[in-house]
Amino acid sequence: MNRLQEIANFLIIVVLGAILLIEGAFILVPLVWGVFFAFALYPVSSWIERKRIPRGLAIFSSILIVGLVSFGVFYLLINQMVGLIKEIPEIGNNLEEKLGRYIDELSLLVGKDLVDPGNKFSLLPSGNFNQTILATGKSLTLAGIVPLFTFLLMYYKDFFIEFLVRFSSKNKELILNWATDSGHIIQSYLAGIIRVTGIVALMAGLFFYLMGIKYFILFALFIAIMNLIPYVGVFISSFFVILYVFLTTDSLFPPVLTFAVLWGIQLLENNLITPLVVGSKVRVNALAVILAILLGGWLWGISGMVLFIPLVGVLKITLERSQSLNAFGYLLGDDIPISEEKENFWILLQKRIQKK
Repeated sequence: MNRLQEIANFLIIVVLGAILLIEGAFILVPLVWGVFFAFALYPVSSWIERKRIPRGLAIFSSILIVGLVSFGVFYLLINQMVGLIKEIPEIGNNLEEKLGRYIDELSLLVGKDLVDPGNKFSLLPSGNFNQTILATGKSLTLAGIVPLFTFLLMYYKDFFIEFLVRFSSKNKELILNWATDSGHIIQSYLAGIIRVTGIVALMAGLFFYLMGIKYFILFALFIAIMNLIPYVGVFISSFFVILYVFLTTDSLFPPVLTFAVLWGIQLLENNLITPLVVGSKVRVNALAVILAILLGGWLWGISGMVLFIPLVGVLKITLERSQSLNAFGYLLGDDIPISEEKENFWILLQKRIQKK
């Protein structure tokens, strides 16, 4: 009976928590963005502050620097996205023409008429975009609050530390050590994810540039962001990139080469770059990431799909520090036990590099 009561209480907490996350999204989403930006920007702000610059000015300078860089990248992406959208009608016509030609060749090969010449299709979507425009406006409004939350969280960091001291006067040292260690691990995790995304974007962008792909910056960032989803992300992102290459080239070799290179980048990132840059202690397995993306999309939309990836990493770190919940932290991790005789080439290479 007590066991059933515990399960019922747990389910009630889960349901109430989900309702709170959904109803409080307007406040919680920019707040969580602010927390992650605060952790990511703290090293820059701290370095400026050590130069005898007032804390407020140091924080503002770090936010301004990142904001200017982000604005430049966003401007480039918007230009490339607008150009790509303008080419959609032409791309659609190319797809119809190529599909028609390949289907006609297949029909001649098998001796059957597989396509109805009178049946035309269009790739251009139709519909009302008012809901999308309103959602975009709401997102932009929330984005304006994120820098404010980031500034305040960084400015009052000593205030929050003092709160922890007063709240846990009996276990002050234990709580402060936990907060400090967790902060360092979360910070290194976020920095590692940013570095991995940058490395993947650079590799993909260089390949696309050498291939002569027109919108190589847009596609490179798309590949890098989607690669945060282990194994599955490469299929989703590669499909659109390969389709574009297929429709803008005259042979099958460029799309096949693009698939091979993107799959190679994915293998390199998952098995070598991420373990070395991020570290095995904060890696999350693919199943947990996919479930986090679906859960985040259900609760907070697009922001949730992005935020819940690092949140799972933070949850894993927190659970592993708890003696009673350590097993659940292991369940989220990617530390799969493999005997020495079953180790593959990537694991052996990783171990040899780490020994050096």
